[in-house]
This record gives sequence, structure tokens and C-alpha cells, in this order.
Amino acid sequence: MSALAEPLVPVANSVAARMKPVSRLSDNAFRWLCLAMASVVLLLIVLVGWQLASGAWSTLRQFGVSFFTRSVWDPVQNDYGALPFIYGTAVSSLLALLVATPLAVATAIFLTEIAPRWMRQPVVFLVEMLAAIPSVILGLWAIFVLLPLLPKHVFPALKSALGWIPLFSGSTSSGYTMLSAALVIAVMILPIITSVSREILRSVPDLQREAAYGLGATRWEVTRIAVLSYAKKGIFGAMILGLGRALGETMAVTMVIGNANKISPSLFAPGNTLASVIASQFAEATDDTYRNALVAVGLVLFVLTLLINYVARLLLRLGGAQTGAVS
Repeated sequence: MSALAEPLVPVANSVAARMKPVSRLSDNAFRWLCLAMASVVLLLIVLVGWQLASGAWSTLRQFGVSFFTRSVWDPVQNDYGALPFIYGTAVSSLLALLVATPLAVATAIFLTEIAPRWMRQPVVFLVEMLAAIPSVILGLWAIFVLLPLLPKHVFPALKSALGWIPLFSGSTSSGYTMLSAALVIAVMILPIITSVSREILRSVPDLQREAAYGLGATRWEVTRIAVLSYAKKGIFGAMILGLGRALGETMAVTMVIGNANKISPSLFAPGNTLASVIASQFAEATDDTYRNALVAVGLVLFVLTLLINYVARLLLRLGGAQTGAVS
């Protein structure tokens, strides 16, 4: 057998020697192609940031830091301050996160720990379909379904129970409020937090669950101690990722928030966000100063979104390292 294989060795070595340069060339070409594609993505982000910064420079030079701390937004007098929009973005996004996170995490727990196998895939499909609905469709749904119900039933009940808090004071007659926008955003970020949380929970080693069951823990105790405590960093990262999405929601928010350029302590009052003010006023910005002020608002939103998404990816990586998932 060895005598028959002996003459084949030089032939195999010769073939490998001929294939080696070709293999090395294809590997190098593949590596440089992937590097070029990744560089294009990075270049696009840099170009978008540069375009926003160059367009906003005149506004930032004219108003300085006061652009971020003033509440005046008067296109007639060319006097601009972005604080009402920063406030509206922060309040609506954080409130949406408070509403969506418990529902999303509970759904993820149900899909990974409780639901029978025949039910999991249909529910996952429905959650993913919710993420695919265009924001303008959700805005129309909010106008025709949500807004008629909130002033009649939800807002009066909240005011009756929590009216002593400034957040739930004021008139409840209108549905175009900050709270309405927050509820719509909560619906839009719900599938994102659910999907990421589900993947984080699935990556928890089964050894964790088996050890808890072996010690006599109930299903709730296994979920709380062995699963949630193990995946808490990843779930928090999913929340921050949802917050990054909430900051940039535009059309649905513009349709229901009321578009008022003011700061109000009440959630029953109309407001505005960084994204909605650009969508609602950019077509009217015929003056260069007005247009540059809106570009400066876009720059603030761009920087906030990048920072929050970076923090989310960092937390997801830490959560994945803790649970053994690949980020």
C-alpha cells in the first residue's frame, strides 16, 4: 500500500505548489474587497456627519452653546434654540422605553422559557411583522384608533389617579400630546427590544437552568435567578438599542405629537422632537438661517443616535461575553 502511495506524493506536492499562489491571491482579493465594503459604510457615516456639521456651523457659531439651552424658536426673528426639541425627544423616548421594555422582556421570556414549540415560531413571525410596518401606517392607526380613545378613557383616568403629579396635570381634551407620541414610539420599538432580548435569553447556557432545577427551584425562580440575572447586561443593551431607535422616529411622531415648540411639564400637552421638527418645518425653511438651524437640530440628533447605539453595542457585547453569545 505504501509502495503504491509513494509515487503519488510528488504529484500531490506539485499540485499544491501550483494552487498555493492562486489560493493566496484569492484570499488577498477577498480580504481587500471586504475591507473596501466596510470602508464604504464608515465613509458614508463620516460624510453624513461632515455634511451636517458644515451646514450647522453658521448656526452654532451665531448662537453658540445657547442654541442647546434656549427655548425660543422664532423663524420670523431668526432666533433659534433647540431645548424644546431636546426635551421632547428625551421625554417621549424615555417614556416609550418605560412602556415597551416590560412588554418586550415578558414576551421574550414567554418565547424562550414558557411557550410550547408549536407556538414560538408564529409569535416570533408576528413580532417581526410588527417591526416591518411602516411608521406612517402606525401614525394613521394612532390618529384613527388611538387618539379618539385616549382623551375619553385613558387620560381622564390617569389625571384622576395621578393628577397631583405635574406630569399628569392640565387639560385632557386633546389626543395630540406627548404621551400619545410616547405610546406610538413604544409600539415601534417593542419588536426590536423583544427580538434582541430573545436572542440574549436563548444564549444563556442550559446548564444554568438545569442547575437551578436541580436545586429545587420553580420555573419563576429559574427564570429570575438563573436566566434574567445572567442576561441582565444584554437585556439592558437591548433597551438602549431600542432607545436609539426611539430617538429617530419621525413620521408617526410628527402625526400625533401636536408639533408645539414649547416645553410643558404635562404629558397631556403637545410638544415636538428633534426628528419631528425637521419633518414638519424643513419644507417651510426658505431662509438660509432657518434651514441651517434645522440642520443643526439634525446634527444633535445624529450625534445622540451614534452615542446611544455605541453604548448599546458595547453593552450587548458585554452581555454576550457573559452569556457566551457571539456579538
